[in-house]
Amino acid sequence: MGIDGIYLYQLKSQLADALRDARVDKIHQPSKEELVLQLRSASLGGKRLLISVRPSAPRINFTEVSYENPAEPPMFCMLMRKYLSGARFVSIEDNGFERMVTLVFSSTNEMGDRSQVKLIVELIGKQTNIILVDGDGKIVDSLRRSDIEASGRLIQPGAVYTLPEKQEKLNILTASVGEITEKIKHSTECVSKALVGAVDGFSPLIGREMCVRAEIDTDKPGNMLTVSELKALEQTLNEFRDRFNDIKPTALVDKKGVPFEYSYCDIVQYGLSAEKHYFNSLSELLEAVYSERDKMERIRIFGNDLVKLINTLLSRTAKKLLIRQKEQEKCKDGEKWRVYGELLKANLYAVERGASYVEVQNYYDPELKNVRIPLNVTLSPAQNAQRYFKEYKRCCNAAAMLGQLIDDTREELRYLESVADELNRAMTVSDLNEIKAELQTAGYLRASKDRKKLPKAAAPLEFTSPDGYRVLVGRNNRQNDELTLRIANDYDMWFHTKNIPGSHVIVFTNGDELPDSTILFAATLAAKHSKASGSSSVPVDYTRVKYVKKPSGAKPGMVIYKTNQTVYVRFDYTKQR
Repeated sequence: MGIDGIYLYQLKSQLADALRDARVDKIHQPSKEELVLQLRSASLGGKRLLISVRPSAPRINFTEVSYENPAEPPMFCMLMRKYLSGARFVSIEDNGFERMVTLVFSSTNEMGDRSQVKLIVELIGKQTNIILVDGDGKIVDSLRRSDIEASGRLIQPGAVYTLPEKQEKLNILTASVGEITEKIKHSTECVSKALVGAVDGFSPLIGREMCVRAEIDTDKPGNMLTVSELKALEQTLNEFRDRFNDIKPTALVDKKGVPFEYSYCDIVQYGLSAEKHYFNSLSELLEAVYSERDKMERIRIFGNDLVKLINTLLSRTAKKLLIRQKEQEKCKDGEKWRVYGELLKANLYAVERGASYVEVQNYYDPELKNVRIPLNVTLSPAQNAQRYFKEYKRCCNAAAMLGQLIDDTREELRYLESVADELNRAMTVSDLNEIKAELQTAGYLRASKDRKKLPKAAAPLEFTSPDGYRVLVGRNNRQNDELTLRIANDYDMWFHTKNIPGSHVIVFTNGDELPDSTILFAATLAAKHSKASGSSSVPVDYTRVKYVKKPSGAKPGMVIYKTNQTVYVRFDYTKQR
C-alpha cells in the first residue's frame, strides 16, 4: 500500500486547483519527518497541508488534525518560516508520473525583492525528502542531506538541485498500448510485474488490476500470453487510458475495518472479500487511510524513551525487591545464631582452640538433642560465640529495616506498573507529556528548565451513564489524584480495579443511591481503562469518595480505601463498551 506515480499525478492536479491564490500563514514541524503548512485564501479559507516523508507512509494532503508541536521548533522548521512565511502559492510543476511534488511559491527575500522558491517533496521509497530550492536552482537546505563523499545525487546546501534518476518506462497517455504489450510479451516476469516494469506510474495493485480486468492469470509469464490474452490486455489498457481522468478515490477495508489498499480508481480484484469506501478527493482518501496510523506512530516514537525508562525502572525495582526478600529470608536464621552463641558461651570449657566445629547438647531443644556448631579456626571459642551474637544482632536490625524497605519497594513497583499502564493507554502527545511531568515530580526524570513550554494538560475522559449520571475517568496518576481528592465530593462514588493498575473513575451521584446499571457502567469503564482490560473477568472495587484516603508521602495515584464493595466485569461486556 502506497502512493504510486499516477495517484500522485492526479493528486497534484487537485492540489493545484485547491491552492490557487493561497498564502502561507504558518509553518510547523510536528515531528522529524512531517511538515505542516497553514494556508489561507478567499476560496480555500484556512487549511493545513501535511507533508509526511516517513518512508512507511509518505504522503501530501490536506488535514483537519491539529498536530501537537514541539516546545522548540526544529532548525529546518525555522528555515522554512524564514523563506515561506507569507509566500504566495504559484503553481505545482509537472513532473509527469514521478513520485515527487514541486510546489512553487513567490516570496519576498531579505532585500525586499520578490523571488521564487520551490519546495520539492520527494516520495520515492526510502529516499523520501523535503528540499527547499531557491530561484537559481540551488538547494537552500533539505530535511535529509546526502553524504558529500558518496556517489550519486548531491543533496547539500549550495549544491545545484538535480532531478532523481528517471526510469525508462512508457507513459500510458503518450505511448500506444501496442508498445506496452510488445514489452510485456517479451518479458519472462509474471504479467502483473511486467506491467509495473513497463508502464510509468503503475503500482503492483494496478498491475494486478489490469490482469483481473483482462481475465488473465496474474502469475502467468508475459512471454506465455496467447494472442487473445494480449488483445484482451490491450483492450483493458485502452479503457484505462480513456477513463484516466475519471477519478474514483477508493479504499479497500478488511473485516476488521482496517484499510489495506487504496487507489485513484475502482478496484475489482478483491471481489466480496473486501469492503470499498469511496471519497470525494484523493487528499481526503489519504487522510482517512493514514491519519490514525500516523497518530499512533507519533505517539510510539515520542513515548519510546519513556517506555524504555519505565521498563528499566521496573526491572531494577523487581530485582531490588527480590534481593531484599532473600535478605529477609536469611534474617530468619537470626534466632539460630543466638542459640549457637548461647550454647558456645555455656560450653567454652569443652571447646578446643583451633577446632572447626563442636557438638554440644542443645538445651533449647525439648528433646535435648546434640547440635553441631561450625567454628572459625582462627578465632578463640569466646570470639566464636561473640561472632554468632553479632550475626544475631545484625539479623535483628536488618529484619526491622527490611520489612519497611520491602513494603516501600512493593509500593514503588505498583506505582511503576501503573505508569506503564498509563503509557499503554496514552492517546496523545499531551498524555505523554503529563506522564513525563509526573515522572519529573516523582524524581525519576530531571525536571524541565521551562515548565511553561509543556502543552496544556488534557481534561479527564467524560461519559454519561445509561441513567444520566456524569462519569469522569482519569487519564494518568496525577489526574487520578485531582479527580478523587479535589474534584469529587464525599458522597460521589469511586471505582478502581482491585489490586490492578488503572484509572480512577468517579460517578457524580448528586447524593443519590446509584442504580445497578450505572454501577456496572462505571465498573466497566474502570476495567477498560486498566491493565486488566484484556482479562476474562475483572474485579472492580467501589466505595464513596469519603472512604478513599491518600497516605502521607504516597506517590501520585496511590490511595487506600475501606467499606468497599466489589463487582466483576466480564471481558465481553467491556468490549461492547
